[in-house]
Amino acid sequence: MIISANAKINIGLQVVARRADGYHELNSVFYPLHIYDIIELTESTENETVLHIQGQHIPGDPSDNLCIKAYHLLKKEYEMPAVSIDMIKQIPIGAGLGGGSADASFVLKGLNTLFNLHLTNAQLEEYAAKLGADCPFFIENTPVYATGIGTSFKRISLDLSAYFIAVVMPDIHISTAEAYASVVPRAATVNLETAIRLPVQEWKFHIRNDFEDGIFETYPVLKEIKEALYQKGAVYASMTGSGAAIYGIFWEKIDLTEFEKYGRIFYPSLI
Repeated sequence: MIISANAKINIGLQVVARRADGYHELNSVFYPLHIYDIIELTESTENETVLHIQGQHIPGDPSDNLCIKAYHLLKKEYEMPAVSIDMIKQIPIGAGLGGGSADASFVLKGLNTLFNLHLTNAQLEEYAAKLGADCPFFIENTPVYATGIGTSFKRISLDLSAYFIAVVMPDIHISTAEAYASVVPRAATVNLETAIRLPVQEWKFHIRNDFEDGIFETYPVLKEIKEALYQKGAVYASMTGSGAAIYGIFWEKIDLTEFEKYGRIFYPSLI
């Protein structure tokens, strides 16, 4: 079985409180993005489920990868043989694009189909929530207003298909721990659920990512990229998640070849 696991962007990200368990309360809009990791799930003749990754080096023990954890989460309750998970990794890591969460959630969905587990999306979301904060989003994979730790969703009507979106990914990896160390939780001054209904060209006056202040101070080039996207004509530009990817939303297709000096350029609206 071949699966295409897509990325996401955050449109606005408000860090409103730190919880006693160490997690943070957030408000954000999650929007699916057409940058993909390609995953193949096949029943294995071996006794152990294994993960093979091509395209990017992912630090850490592969056995601790969320995709392996997703398999074992279902294996606890359903009879499944071992599988081989082969991935071509194209979504940059440490980018704020949700690649790791997407991979795990799409593995859950793939196993459900491959072995006819007959799990509903609601059930899959419950399993996904046990893997990570953003994971449940990728089950329905539609635009949502997200609250809590990133597992409480309200579907919203938002369609950016008429716009041209570009993502600039510099050679910078920002860990979640580093990002949260630089942000101070504070009550939201803008109702994001209301602001997202404004015309896209007005978002820049109301919608912001709270991680930007601290991250931009540490990595000034990220602020430079955002400002350069606006100078190039973006109607809205922002860092996504906890960084380091910066995206721009444009009225029409535009040549961003000059941005290659910053890093890789993705044009997900063309995929």
